[in-house]
Amino acid sequence: MLRIAAAAPIAASLPTLAAPLTSTPAIASSTIAGTIVFLDPGHNGANDASINRQVTNGRGGTKECQTTGTTTDDGYPEHTFNWDMVLRIRAALSEAGVRTAMSRGNDNALGPCVDQRAAMANALHPDAVVSIHADGGPPDGRGFHVNYSDPPLNQAQAGPAVRLAQAMRDQLVAAGLQPSTYRGTDGLYGRADLAGLNLAQYPSILVEMGNMKNRDDAAVLESSDGRARYAAAVVSGITAYLSQAR
Repeated sequence: MLRIAAAAPIAASLPTLAAPLTSTPAIASSTIAGTIVFLDPGHNGANDASINRQVTNGRGGTKECQTTGTTTDDGYPEHTFNWDMVLRIRAALSEAGVRTAMSRGNDNALGPCVDQRAAMANALHPDAVVSIHADGGPPDGRGFHVNYSDPPLNQAQAGPAVRLAQAMRDQLVAAGLQPSTYRGTDGLYGRADLAGLNLAQYPSILVEMGNMKNRDDAAVLESSDGRARYAAAVVSGITAYLSQAR
């Protein structure tokens, strides 16, 4: 698990793959055992002025190294939600024999820039890359949306990433979660402004799990039971895609 600051050079910041946990024979024989998933808990546990420096956006322009993320109206930080979610997701994937790596190793310090996170993922040649976030949308808007790079910049973005996004959307809906009422279409949102997705050489999506500025969504995002439900649905989305892709 990665434990570096955002300013660390790329060559020194490659994450270490975690070996699968010891599992039951039924799980060990899963068709997804041995696959590699890179997990990105969005944003950082702490920030300073360095997050404002410009990095490539993957489409010939630049954007900020990182942003601070949002909070619920009660002050629950998005970065903490993202961190909690990824730990839950990683544990479940490890039980299924999946090898995982994370873009940051704590929730109390600076993490890598968005372009560095993409480089770390690409270096592992992963079967899937999943970034977890929560949105700061309009107070009357609810629900999740799954982001993917559009228009695509390579074959991984053109086909596999879209299928990963669709599999994730389908499993979130199957879990009873609300697709976004204010962004995208039917829970899917192709976009060109996210550097991590633009720079991806392997199937990559960014999931906005809910809207922290909506009272009803926030209540679920803030609760441990709610996060457990979200995490289980994300794991189902990842495993559904990996099973189809093998």
